[in-house]
Order: sequence, then structure tokens, then C-alpha cells
Amino acid sequence: MKPGIHPTYRTVVFRDAATGTLIRTRSTVATDQTVELDGEVLPLVPVDTSAASHPFWTGSARVLDTAGRVEKFHARYGRRR
Repeated sequence: MKPGIHPTYRTVVFRDAATGTLIRTRSTVATDQTVELDGEVLPLVPVDTSAASHPFWTGSARVLDTAGRVEKFHARYGRRR
């Protein structure tokens, strides 16, 4: 490997924005935020969705009411022919 061209591979913490779950892993992502976890100060990377909050992994699937949305649209704007 060439020296000086590879990003730093280090321990980081990912925080799920929806659940607040902290996931400790290793990554090359750059961040200015830090968090103290188990007595260590580690870089913090906030994420919108992770396995802790994604419906596929949690088993809490959401059903979209598309028929209700169409009826609401027609009620608001009228049905045009």
C-alpha cells in the first residue's frame, strides 16, 4: 500500500436519529462531532435511518392509504373529465 493516500480507519459511533441508538463500529468517515462511550471519546456520525429504526428490520411495516389520498385529492381539486 502506498503511504499517505489512504483515509484513517478508526472506531466511530453512529447515532440513529429516530431511536437514539448508538452503534459502535469502524469507519473512514470524517466528522467533527464527538461522544463519550464507555469512557472513550469517539467521533459521532448521526444517521437518519439504521437497522434500529428501519421498518424492514424492526418488523413494523407501515401501510400507505393510497385510496384515501386519491379521494382527498379529488375532494380538494374536483374530478376533471
